[in-house]
Amino acid sequence: MAKSSNRTLEFDTILEELSLKCLSQNAKDKCLALTPFLSVSICKTKMVETSEGKEIIELLGMPPLASMHDFDKILELATKGSMLIPEQLNGIVDFIYACKRMTAFLKKAEQVNIDLGYYGGAFNELSYLYDEINRSIRYDKVDDNASTTLHSTRRKIEGASTAVKDKLNDLLRSNKNWFVDGYIATRNGQQVLPVKKEFKNQISGTVVDTSGSGSTFFILPSAVRKLQEKLSILIIEEENEVRKILYTLTSLVDEHIKELKINMDCMETLDFTFAKAKLSMDMNAISVPVKSNRHIKIINGRHPSLAQADCVPLDFEIGGDVTGIIITGPNTGGKTVALKTVGLLSMMAQSGLHVPVQTGSEFCMHNAFLCDIGDGQSITENLSTFSAHITNIISILENLSAESLVLLDELGSGTDPTEGMGLAVSILDELKRKGCLFVATTHYPEIKEYAEGEEKLINARMGFDPETLKPLYKLQIGEAGESCALYIARRLGFPEHMLKRAYFEAYESKKCNNIKPIIMEFSDNIEATKSAVTTKIIKEPRKSTATPISEIFEMGDTVTITTTKEVGIVYKVDDSSGEVIIQVKGVKQVINHKRIKPQAKACDLYPENYDMSIIFDTVENRKAKHKMLTKHDTNLVATYDKDDLI
Repeated sequence: MAKSSNRTLEFDTILEELSLKCLSQNAKDKCLALTPFLSVSICKTKMVETSEGKEIIELLGMPPLASMHDFDKILELATKGSMLIPEQLNGIVDFIYACKRMTAFLKKAEQVNIDLGYYGGAFNELSYLYDEINRSIRYDKVDDNASTTLHSTRRKIEGASTAVKDKLNDLLRSNKNWFVDGYIATRNGQQVLPVKKEFKNQISGTVVDTSGSGSTFFILPSAVRKLQEKLSILIIEEENEVRKILYTLTSLVDEHIKELKINMDCMETLDFTFAKAKLSMDMNAISVPVKSNRHIKIINGRHPSLAQADCVPLDFEIGGDVTGIIITGPNTGGKTVALKTVGLLSMMAQSGLHVPVQTGSEFCMHNAFLCDIGDGQSITENLSTFSAHITNIISILENLSAESLVLLDELGSGTDPTEGMGLAVSILDELKRKGCLFVATTHYPEIKEYAEGEEKLINARMGFDPETLKPLYKLQIGEAGESCALYIARRLGFPEHMLKRAYFEAYESKKCNNIKPIIMEFSDNIEATKSAVTTKIIKEPRKSTATPISEIFEMGDTVTITTTKEVGIVYKVDDSSGEVIIQVKGVKQVINHKRIKPQAKACDLYPENYDMSIIFDTVENRKAKHKMLTKHDTNLVATYDKDDLI
């Protein structure tokens, strides 16, 4: 369930962003594997590390970290007796140099009494190894001065090579008409003369190669054979000496493998720590206390995935006498984002990360983050939205304890309202009995009444501006959400006598006297309906439910199902239930309108008066309906799926 919560609360997105701040692959992997700590002391230590890393960057600038690409593989080759090549040895030199720079950098932090600066003392100097490799390797090649033998051999090679060239040039000048273009060629590592075919017998020597056309013979003259053999022997001696030097340097690396690995671990740890600091700076986040007592307080909290300019900060508090909060309000009011913000910021704090809140905020330890957010519908597992919710909630109830944080979105939705409400109350009862901290969102008015009469539970609502008909994205703790549907209908011109009938059916007939919608006095005093509470919440942009679904979707529209990414065609729309029948690959599905996204309108896809039955109906049904229109026949039958009749 931990991985599921990571995805649901978007903690995996935060970890991915954190990993991008690292240079080394091992540090990136460490970021992606980060999970909330279960020890208060460890959590505090990691939070302090993040703070100190941030302080160092702000004072001294970005640290000189090393990327260490494939560095662990290089060390592994050295321990297995393989011969490191010059490029790999240069990589070790670069790493040792980066460690020297990091030590000097952290020394400055140490001088201003930042504890993380003392980490520089953990690096091994490795000066001898650095000097030996640096003396022997230049520009990814073994330098002439790596050994006296190599230096002497290369001087001899230069002399022998010059002697061979001089002898060949003498032959070229003496008989120019025998040769092609008068140049010295190289074949199979040997310097040879390109002789024309008709003169190949004029020169004593060995034919090394011929041209593709056969018109040129590449001949090693007998006069330079001994010189060439001497040169070849010297080249072999050079290669042997180079290998000897590389093996010696590799052995030296192996002797210092322990110190190199310690330096590597130190660099990766600092890479990870400074990545947390960089993330904090990008998010404008701060260090927060994480305590063992069951209390969360968020002041001006922001969801990290939303731009600061596009969000209204969240104020939230739970714990002590209140262990459960029930949030109600308009569909577009930001309930789900509020839920995710509480969970995500809690996970970040418990993982030693800074949190985008204001000073005064505090968080507590949780042994598990248990969430049911999203519809969870699965075609492959044949789970409806309701079944997915219940399956998830059963798992949550089996795994929670008093130290857990539980977040439930649209509690009791996806089924008959009466039974859904009953299930929701029973779930809240069980959560209260377990003693965990929990936050749930719902639309059921009965649950609002239930929360008002229960100890340790409190209602909260998402603010709504009755003048503009827009949500305020503000969380107001202590009051249940008001019913806005009738008010919105009246503002949009719904007939007064129909509003009164709607009110009677919704409230009077069910004796819902404790839940009063803001329309009931039919008052024009809009200001009186506004709340004085100004607690804020992040915006969650969604489609407004003030507009009937049938005005958003119509038959023939192409849409995308957001949960499965499948593309389908709208068949029918039901404003009363909020459900839409969508045909995907010839199969009709009933989907909540919140789970679909418009792609193209029918009017843009089909000509005027297009017969949509061609798309949705079977050939047999179309033929049967055509015959029914022309004559009566008791044997004709047209069949439909039950979902077609919503």
